[in-house]
Formats: sequence, structure tokens, C-alpha cells
Amino acid sequence: MKYIRHIFFDLDNTLWDHRKNAYLTIKELFRNQKIAENYQIDFEEFHNAYHLINEKLWEQIRDEEIDKDYLRKYRFYNTFLKFGVDDEKLSLYFEHHFLDEILNYNELVDGTLDVLNYLKSKDYKLHIISNGFQEVTERKCILSGIANFFETITSADSVGIRKPRPEIFEHSLNLAKAVKKESILIGDDWIADVKGAQNFGIDVIFFDVLDENPQEDHLKFIKHLSEIQTYL
Repeated sequence: MKYIRHIFFDLDNTLWDHRKNAYLTIKELFRNQKIAENYQIDFEEFHNAYHLINEKLWEQIRDEEIDKDYLRKYRFYNTFLKFGVDDEKLSLYFEHHFLDEILNYNELVDGTLDVLNYLKSKDYKLHIISNGFQEVTERKCILSGIANFFETITSADSVGIRKPRPEIFEHSLNLAKAVKKESILIGDDWIADVKGAQNFGIDVIFFDVLDENPQEDHLKFIKHLSEIQTYL
């Protein structure tokens, strides 16, 4: 792929291991608030319920059905409600501390530093384009030690538009002074990343972390970040 000069990475669960960091953060909040003792709720069951509710709400944000304030108000509230706990104060405590304390955990997806060093050695220009909250996207990059790899960082909140909308890709390419034919996106979300990039008109590598095994002709996909080297 000699024509590629600019590589745009999704952040959460592509480079920064949001699933693992969220798990560790919620486990700490769960323990600190003595949820198991006070409400007889098993942590693993609680986390599984939270994960499904949170994923659904993020899909609704992506599809512009709700905004981030709705997600922040209801993701923990709806999780507690699933266990018969109707306590808005408790759910807001979890939400407030979750966004602060998740940044105490900065686990990266396996192979992140190796692939970023490899791509830098090949003189690719690296960028971030994330659907995450603006107030935490850059801090995630800084605290995990990967910020210096990237020339630009675009978060959806800074533009007011989320992937898969073409405007966020346009904004990110303009910020990077990149053109479509020299650009490729690497991400783990089939709708936001793959379909978003395809519809916008740039190449894409699907990071199939959940073993979805999509059947699409000529699709570039990887199961581990190290496999990027087979394409770039």
C-alpha cells in the first residue's frame, strides 16, 4: 500500500483497552460502595448487565437517538434498576467517579506500542479519530503514553458529529492535511469505523476483536494489531 501516508486510528478498544479499564474501574467503585454487602448483587452479573446497557446506549448515541447527557444519566441508573435498586444518587455517584477514575487505569490493547513504533519507523503520519468524550480522549492518550505518536487527535465532541457521519472524517482529514487516497482508518466498530470510512471514501482495516468474521469481498481485517504489518 505504497500510496498510504496517513493512518487514522479509532481509540477505544482499538488502541486504548476501554473494556478492561472500565471493568477495573467499576470493580473498584463496586467494592468501595460495598454494593455486594449492601444489595446482595454479584459483581460479575452487575458488570455484564452494565456492559450490555452501555453498549446499547453508545449505539443510540452513534445513531443520534440520544445525547451524551442521556447516556451519563442512565447507564448506571438502568444497571442498578435491573437489580431492583432505584437510587439515582448512587447511580450518579458511579457515573461521576467512573469518568475520573477510569483514567487511573490505562491498559492498552495488546500490541499497541509495537505497532505504533513500527508505523512511525515507516514514516507514516498517525492520527486519532474517536467517538469518545472530548474531555477524556486526549487524557487517555497522554496518560497511557501514546499521545506523542499522533499528529492530530479528533474527538466527536470537538466537532459535534460522530462516526459514521462523513463530516467527522472530513474534519479529521482536513485537520491532518490529508487526502482520501493517501488515508486509511483502523477501527473495531463495524458501523462507525468500517461503514463510516467506506461511505466517506477512504480505505479501512477492520480490527475484528470480537471475532465477528464479516463476509465482505476485499475487506482488510485483522485479529491482532501485529497483523497490521501485513498491510502497511
